[in-house]
Amino acid sequence: MLMIRDATVADARGVAVVHVDSWRAAYVGLIDQAVLDRQSVEARTAMWSTWIERSLAGQSTDGYGPVPHRLVVAEIDDRIVGWASFGAGRDDDLTDRGEIAGLYAHPDVWSQGVGRALIGHAEDALRTSGWSAAYLWVLKGNERAIGFYRAHGWTADGGEKIGDGGSVQGLHELRLITDLADPAG
Repeated sequence: MLMIRDATVADARGVAVVHVDSWRAAYVGLIDQAVLDRQSVEARTAMWSTWIERSLAGQSTDGYGPVPHRLVVAEIDDRIVGWASFGAGRDDDLTDRGEIAGLYAHPDVWSQGVGRALIGHAEDALRTSGWSAAYLWVLKGNERAIGFYRAHGWTADGGEKIGDGGSVQGLHELRLITDLADPAG
């Protein structure tokens, strides 16, 4: 049974496995193969341990300034099979919106509802936090992810950027947006 819950530091390795394995499966042909081959569960585990510690302490979780984001994990039978990170918009021109900064499902569970559960959870959490709209960035050419987000009501607004640091250095990303108005209201 699928369960979504807030991440703890003990989840860092499971989050890292999903991160590395999903990058290696989803980004073939979109990111230089040498970059994909260099992805390391050990390095990602260390990064996620620090990230989760900072998030739980209400500290900035990245280099964008004082914006802590939240991380939730999706579990099936005590195995982390996906995760989503989200919070206040980090981009200078979008601080009035919520942001989904990352959403990944392990390739073993693609098309089994994990992504749908994660995006629904993230949208609900952003809505509960008072955001009426949200955005996310997706790798240009990642048609599987773009189609997934479109199927969940997200649309491209013409925003594009080239990643300028960390794991997104040099990557061409497209911005998608959504209205978070209460779906029941």
